[in-house]
Amino acid sequence: MATFRKRNDRWQVQVRSRQYGATSKSFHKKADAQAWAIEQERLMQKGEWHKDHQPNVSISDLLKKYQAEVTPTKRAHQREVSRIDRLLSDPVASILLNQFSSADAASFRDRRLVDGVRATEYDLVILRHAWNLAVKEWEWKIGTNPLSLIRFPKPSAPRQRRLHDHEYEIIKQESKTRTWYLWPIICLAIETGMRKSELLQLRWADIYFDMRQLSVSRGKNGQGRVIPLTRCALDLLSEIPKTHDAVFPVSENALRLAWDRLLVTLDIKDLKFHDLRHEALSRLFEKGLNVPEVAMISGHKTVSQLFRYVHVKIPEDV
Repeated sequence: MATFRKRNDRWQVQVRSRQYGATSKSFHKKADAQAWAIEQERLMQKGEWHKDHQPNVSISDLLKKYQAEVTPTKRAHQREVSRIDRLLSDPVASILLNQFSSADAASFRDRRLVDGVRATEYDLVILRHAWNLAVKEWEWKIGTNPLSLIRFPKPSAPRQRRLHDHEYEIIKQESKTRTWYLWPIICLAIETGMRKSELLQLRWADIYFDMRQLSVSRGKNGQGRVIPLTRCALDLLSEIPKTHDAVFPVSENALRLAWDRLLVTLDIKDLKFHDLRHEALSRLFEKGLNVPEVAMISGHKTVSQLFRYVHVKIPEDV
């Protein structure tokens, strides 16, 4: 039997059973409370109901366990550590798992959208995955995943920003007057289509000058690939002193600051470093390479993913 009452703008529902005792939960909407009560009663009638495991466990506890045990196994674990740290400071982290509803999840989603679709999606994916792992592998009896019941934000339209006709030359000229690594990294990004993280992880041992190629041992999709090197890329790499195992022994933050200062000096608007990957892959198609050839260089597994990065310029005389 279910009873409902409204307290502090939330609907509290309690389901009682002679066999199982009582269980309760809070919701923003009465409809959600009624749906949850019906589900609990159904499970009790089928003999499949059980008390929530560790009822005082919060989302914060869930995230901390996930951060300690799962995040270190991921390739971009440092970035995820920062994302989870931010989540732990959010009010959502204090909600108990047995009180967290789909309405709470939707409210969190809408509040996070102020910081952008991608940031919101990253947070929702982490929360959803953590909840699923808790149920499937940690045997936490926490019921249906509320994150699986809400709509995720629609992905933003792919960026179409490429270098304008004059930007390549002024970036080349200005970046050469700055820190030694700035122009080589920019140039290689355009010549190879490599991501910023891949360029910063590049080692001299990954470059085969005699074969005119380099290898990326592990890309974003977890797989490696071989990238052919243009004459321009080979000449540039041959001029860099081999004083370290890494080709560019600099931090991501140092590169980001150098890039930002460069754009401010040149008064270039709306150009992200990742747009250089758009530039590179679009240039490959303009040179006559086909889809499989470009995909092998870029590391994309599907044509739809690849085409988000391609914006070919039509020659004026066509």
